[in-house]
Amino acid sequence: MPAINFFEEDIKFKLKQKTQVRQWIKETIEAEGYKLKELNYIFCSDAYLIEINRQYLNHDTYTDIVTFDNSEIEGDIVGDIFISVERTRENAAKFNVADADELHRVIIHGTLHLLGYPDKKPADKKIMTQKEDFYLGKRSF
Repeated sequence: MPAINFFEEDIKFKLKQKTQVRQWIKETIEAEGYKLKELNYIFCSDAYLIEINRQYLNHDTYTDIVTFDNSEIEGDIVGDIFISVERTRENAAKFNVADADELHRVIIHGTLHLLGYPDKKPADKKIMTQKEDFYLGKRSF
């Protein structure tokens, strides 16, 4: 049975509308031609995420998300996505959007990384943003 799990580390946070968010993520994965196996979203603090960034990626910078692809079979989605709730709230204020909208953007951003979408080059970043906007528009909640 495919699973989408939500955890929190170093913060108190409860994702709202978990059932709808799970369905939206699952539909996004299937629409891109992949099969969901297991996906863990770990909501955490800036301090927790910067340690993950330093330890595993040798990056000494704050970020809103770190994605780990644990898939062993091509086409299967297995991964861990760490999201700084503090950073998403700060970005929501900076971009003048609702906290939930920014959180959903980051959730789908990490999912899209697992679906093979990079975002380091300007052209890739443009495609990533288009995909984020497309799937954000598919939310029914």
